[in-house]
Amino acid sequence: MRAVLLAAGYATRLYPLTERIAKPLLPLAGRPMIEYLLDRLLAVPELDGIHVVTNSKFAPAFAAWAQQTSTRLPLSVHDDGTTSEEHRLGAIGDLRFVVERAGLEGEDLLVVAGDNLFAFDLADMVSFWSARTPASCVALYEHPDRSVLSQYGIVDVDDEGRVVDFVEKPAEPRSNLIATATYVFDRSHVALLDAYLESGNSPDQPGNLVAWLVSREPVYGYRFAGDWVDIGNREQLLDADNELRRRAGLPERDEYELDTN
Repeated sequence: MRAVLLAAGYATRLYPLTERIAKPLLPLAGRPMIEYLLDRLLAVPELDGIHVVTNSKFAPAFAAWAQQTSTRLPLSVHDDGTTSEEHRLGAIGDLRFVVERAGLEGEDLLVVAGDNLFAFDLADMVSFWSARTPASCVALYEHPDRSVLSQYGIVDVDDEGRVVDFVEKPAEPRSNLIATATYVFDRSHVALLDAYLESGNSPDQPGNLVAWLVSREPVYGYRFAGDWVDIGNREQLLDADNELRRRAGLPERDEYELDTN
């Protein structure tokens, strides 16, 4: 199994912070955001390597970060060749790019968005998935704030945990069970990336791939409890920074700052 960290977005909602610094490299309690995800990935014994996909604008910064980061697994950075929001490949397009560039055909993939912070054990999710293969799996969270549900993919599961319905960003959400940007894709489903994209489906929002898969292949939902933050705006960034600062025994801040102290 290989891990793919999706980090090719331009995070325009966080400008000017992210005009020069990629969102996953923003410091939280003194560490780049991406390192908290790396900690989770390194706890998965099935992993054989980690692949970070980014864009040409931020590829040098990710490469520098990877060079100074010590891990037990090979860590590779891939530049998808794009330079702007208007020309980006999209998350699913980037996933196919990494599969082709790194030769990951025939591999099971653990795919995580680079701005996705959570407290659950990825190793437990992989164990949940492995008991149900051949299938794919998506991490599910019961979101307490119903006012934001239309920003996420809404999921229905049956008594066995199999996903029976998946609607990406519905105008009128039917429940508060949302898909988070953490997935395990069975190798047989990774092989369907070309069919998905060549049929004219959206190359963005990885949930769109899951929604497409649900009507064709088995997909299960892994429910988790505990903290989860999708960092999309300045307020969420500050909340995440302060939560991690509290855990590290650092003073909280009234505003987010780029320094690493």
